[in-house]
Amino acid sequence: MALQVSRISATAAQLGESPLWDPERQRLYWVDGVSRRVHAYEPARGDTRHWDVPSTVGSVALAQGDALVVALVDGIYQLDLGSGSLTSLFLPEPRDVRVRFNDGKVDRWGRFLCGTMGVHAEPLGQLFRIDAAGAHTVLADGIRISNALCFSPDGRTMYFADSLDRAIRAFRYGPGDKPDREPRIVIDTAPYRSGPDGATVDCDGCLWVALVQVGKIARFTPEGTLDRLIDAPTDLPSSVAFGGPDLSTLYVTSIKDSGSGRAVSRHPDAGFLFAIEGLGVTGLPEAQFRVQPNSFPTRTTS
Repeated sequence: MALQVSRISATAAQLGESPLWDPERQRLYWVDGVSRRVHAYEPARGDTRHWDVPSTVGSVALAQGDALVVALVDGIYQLDLGSGSLTSLFLPEPRDVRVRFNDGKVDRWGRFLCGTMGVHAEPLGQLFRIDAAGAHTVLADGIRISNALCFSPDGRTMYFADSLDRAIRAFRYGPGDKPDREPRIVIDTAPYRSGPDGATVDCDGCLWVALVQVGKIARFTPEGTLDRLIDAPTDLPSSVAFGGPDLSTLYVTSIKDSGSGRAVSRHPDAGFLFAIEGLGVTGLPEAQFRVQPNSFPTRTTS
């Protein structure tokens, strides 16, 4: 079956990232980091809407109730989708203006993980995990550009990358306090002439990875073997996520101008959101971030 590629969004994002399918609402979320917006699209009705946020947004995740977790420049917030208000969940102290939050995902136990990155790609970033009680743990440090965060179907393997290393590492993981301090390199993307950007895992446990520098999307087995390599709909694909009623549609975000000078495209479809159908595989539903009542401060912003 030939692949069917559709351009979904009506306008191009500057820095499209973090596609996220909400199975409860049958809705796809994604962000435009540079334009400081969280977008939503409902395929069944063709409806789109957006929420403006006060700073660069790196990623979003599902939260309980009518809300999302959003990673902004200085920390992690909860976005109320009804009012558009933000409540802080985690703000590192003291704030380091040399870094910003980037790629984030919820693990299979309902904890939110998000990596920071050096604003100028310096090795200053850390990988944080925030749990339901409001406690945080640093899982990795020395990161330049945090990306490719995702989890095996059983949650027992965490995948994570510093994009500039051109490798995805696999950590033994679980409900306990910390994963491996000595992870193994499971996927070397250097032979494909690209660092890994956003990634997701399908129901077979294979990783789908945006190879941003060469305009490709790759599927790798859990052992790191290349299983499939397809052309992305545009030259700078940034992230991927499965969605749709049966989780068989692969949504792809892309970059027009990252705002850093590192990624600028002249492709006519740069920055748009795309859907790819006919891949013959399905994804996994993303977990929700679990919040215990009164665990977090009530500081809010509009």
